[in-house]
Amino acid sequence: MRFFAIMWAAVAGLLMTPLTGPVAAQQWPARTVRLVVPYPAGGNVDGAARIIGSKLQEILGQTFIIENKAGAGGLIAGEAFAKSAPDGYTLFVGANGPVLFAPEIAQRDAYNWKRDFLPITSISMTPLVLEVHPAVPAKTLKEFFELARREPGKLTMASPGPGTTNHLLSELVQSTLGLQWVTVQYRGNAPASTDLIGGQVQFAFDQISVGLPFIKNGMVRALAVTGANRASWIPDVPTFTELGYKEFDGQTFTGLFAPAGTPAEIVTKLHDTLAKILKDPEVVAKFNALGAAAVAMTPAEFRSYLEREDAKWIPVVRKANIKAG
Repeated sequence: MRFFAIMWAAVAGLLMTPLTGPVAAQQWPARTVRLVVPYPAGGNVDGAARIIGSKLQEILGQTFIIENKAGAGGLIAGEAFAKSAPDGYTLFVGANGPVLFAPEIAQRDAYNWKRDFLPITSISMTPLVLEVHPAVPAKTLKEFFELARREPGKLTMASPGPGTTNHLLSELVQSTLGLQWVTVQYRGNAPASTDLIGGQVQFAFDQISVGLPFIKNGMVRALAVTGANRASWIPDVPTFTELGYKEFDGQTFTGLFAPAGTPAEIVTKLHDTLAKILKDPEVVAKFNALGAAAVAMTPAEFRSYLEREDAKWIPVVRKANIKAG
């Protein structure tokens, strides 16, 4: 009897011991998962996180909560996330600025995505559109560039913030074509759009999701979009590529990341689940309503994409001497 009592105590002790290592990874998720978003509620990245969080919760049977941690262009959220335990219970829904550019612009070694972030999959891609106030006489991209060349430093461009994809695309265009205009920095897309519509600034490189309502009602005029193909939301607007400017292919991505060191079993489960979610017609329609395309890459594909974006845009940041203000 004493032998059985000892054996039962040992088994009970094992049952009460928290699961760790491979066993814990195989049984993930066993509790609430946090999705850290480096922006306030209401924007595109937050919207993407809420779409996938709801579906992950439905499929995986655990609560996925959104934690909005805005500030410093995403640096605050990125730094906190990089220090998180690599156990699959803290994930990061990031975009170009917070993932790739924030530490460079802030000139702080707060984190490095190659070292500290484990790419799981892309979530969505959003093209940018060059849009002008109706008072700007240019009706085509060629006419716009000619106007900028004739009047260097006179046109004003609305940027939603230093180091955003919008800002970097503007700097790349100026540098490549030898053009010059004044960049007016705003704290987000909303005030930038307000001043563009009001004519306080003359043009913007904007996410289609932001500019689409104003394009539709004629408050701004779209001249060209980024991406390999025309955007389905505004199919009459040509791409930079078809107009001969294939290097101007800036797009905003959203993607899912885990802290470096997260078990492969968890990464695989997340990727495989999201790959199915992002093909769901209901989910595709929700992203389409945001002006974005649902896109799932494998971890290897996503890492390769990020490496190409890093190699393309970090030199633009340095050449334009973009720093946190």
